[in-house]
Amino acid sequence: MRRSWLVPAAWVAAPLLYVVLVAWLMLHGFLDVAVILVVVGVLALLGLAAWRWRVGHRRWAAVLAAGAVAVVAVVGWYGYSLNEKIAAIPHIDTEVLGTNEDQRPAQEPTKAVNILLMGADNPQRLVKKPTVAALLEDGEWDPGAYRSDTMMVLHIPADRKAAYIVSVPRDSYVPIFDAEGNEHDRNKINESFSAYGPFGTLRTIENLSGVRLNHLAVIDYAGFNDLTTAIGGVEVYIPETVEDTQQDVTWEQGWTHLEGERALQYVRTRHGLLEGDFDRIDRQQNFLRAVLRKTLSDGTIGNPFKLTDVLSAISTHLAVDGDWSTKDIRSLAISLRGIDASKVRFMTLPLLRYQDIPGVGSSNIIDTQAAKLLWKAVLDDKVGPYLKKHPDDELPDAKEVS
Repeated sequence: MRRSWLVPAAWVAAPLLYVVLVAWLMLHGFLDVAVILVVVGVLALLGLAAWRWRVGHRRWAAVLAAGAVAVVAVVGWYGYSLNEKIAAIPHIDTEVLGTNEDQRPAQEPTKAVNILLMGADNPQRLVKKPTVAALLEDGEWDPGAYRSDTMMVLHIPADRKAAYIVSVPRDSYVPIFDAEGNEHDRNKINESFSAYGPFGTLRTIENLSGVRLNHLAVIDYAGFNDLTTAIGGVEVYIPETVEDTQQDVTWEQGWTHLEGERALQYVRTRHGLLEGDFDRIDRQQNFLRAVLRKTLSDGTIGNPFKLTDVLSAISTHLAVDGDWSTKDIRSLAISLRGIDASKVRFMTLPLLRYQDIPGVGSSNIIDTQAAKLLWKAVLDDKVGPYLKKHPDDELPDAKEVS
């Protein structure tokens, strides 16, 4: 008995299985393979269309060619929409960095990239304020409008095989520089952001480290909330119950879900933690590690709907320097596509002691000699070998962070 239904069934099943396979590869982090399969699929459709045309089945040829065009159109439209979301990220004019440019660290002849990441927090939460980018539209900073409790230097090696994040504690007692590179009195480093904005923080950290910072990115607390909601939150482990009297929050021992305002409370907590500011930094890094694990390993990047939501959530609350073009951001992201969460490693500027400074308060005195070794590793693009020699500098396991 002839089974005439097999051929049409195969024509229906084949594209469905193909779509399922491509989707599975994307959701499981095999983006390169998924892209190759899409290209092969389009070429196969065009080849089949040409063959069917030659044998006289022109209706089928038209259907196959239309399918190839549809795939290209959908992929092209999606790529275009993602690019537009990246292009929508506000840029901050960098003209001020041209002042006293010769006082900045020299640009090393390397493909390694160093990016200053900052969180902008409104000290008057109930008072609505313009974003950081909007504040700087006229080139002037409004002192005290925002503060930053999160300052991290992201080092991306030239080989793009890993990424390293060095946190600078907000209470570090250092010389403060303004956006034009003028030195002011020593203070806690978060004063550089409050008084002089993101470029003041960039100048201060460049003078502290001797490392040229190629770019900066600032996200405000509203963007932080939206981002955590867009990815569906993350799970972190609390090793011991902690009471944060400042925020009136109790962190019960065990796994807890962080999303929106609760995620913000987690990264802000320092009261009740044994090492205060340093334990808070561990929490910030631990949270970021959980976010990276979810976005890089759990299919967010490969999920077109989730990725669109993530970019939409941060695009209006993120600001980057004006020299960082959409093309450069896109190229850097593509160059990092092979990195998973395990290859992003965290450390903190080493502490020598705590000290109460008159007029400043309890401050962190950085271990200058130890910090010099760390910054030299960043400068020489040898952070991996540095961590092999100093394993205790790295962020503890996820279940050991207070």
